[in-house]
Amino acid sequence: MPRISKKRKKALEQIQPKKLYTLPEAVELLKKISYARFDESVDLSVRLGVDPRKSDQMVRGSVKLPHGVGKTVRVLVLCTPDKEEEARKAGADYVGLDEYIEKIKQGWTDVDVIICTPNVMGKVGALGRILGPRGLMPNPKTGTVTTDVAKAVEDTKGGKVDFKVDKAGIIHSSIGRISFEKDKIVENAREFLGTVVKLKPSSAKGTYLRSVTLSSTMSPGIPLDVNSLNV
Repeated sequence: MPRISKKRKKALEQIQPKKLYTLPEAVELLKKISYARFDESVDLSVRLGVDPRKSDQMVRGSVKLPHGVGKTVRVLVLCTPDKEEEARKAGADYVGLDEYIEKIKQGWTDVDVIICTPNVMGKVGALGRILGPRGLMPNPKTGTVTTDVAKAVEDTKGGKVDFKVDKAGIIHSSIGRISFEKDKIVENAREFLGTVVKLKPSSAKGTYLRSVTLSSTMSPGIPLDVNSLNV
């Protein structure tokens, strides 16, 4: 059996077995049991009542969190020359087209988000095998394929989070940092969950939000009372 550290054991002991916590209770407890020496990410895991194998039940989207995620996001904009200045002024870290496409083909993916304009998708589409597995492929559904590159860059830098349900029907996402004030984590979580609820596929039957768990990078998960979320 894997050995449980003293700190993790102490954290586990503070989570009541079989109890489902309200969101404010869970955030308060999370801040108490997080023991790492760095500013941990605060994460949500949302189990949905969907079948991701069916295209009409694929849940995917983006949300701009009111208080951001607490980290610097590196943005690459792939566009034609007429959009380059707009992207730079908005704060993009890297801007260009052919030179970056070649860099990516050679293995460079040192960015967090890639935004592109529709007229270059023919070239960007060829990078699908490289960008897809890394979650970097631009997509109109997440607002990363757009003619308004300035807004896309500003939203991404300002706390926009992209999410997608995985093969097990679960969405995992960071919603902030453990150093955030309790109310800011709660507000970010509500905004995220509210967006997920709005994206419920019409073909999904039965319970949609099956379970929601709050955790930090190193902490155990804290199960939430879904019925108390009011989202």
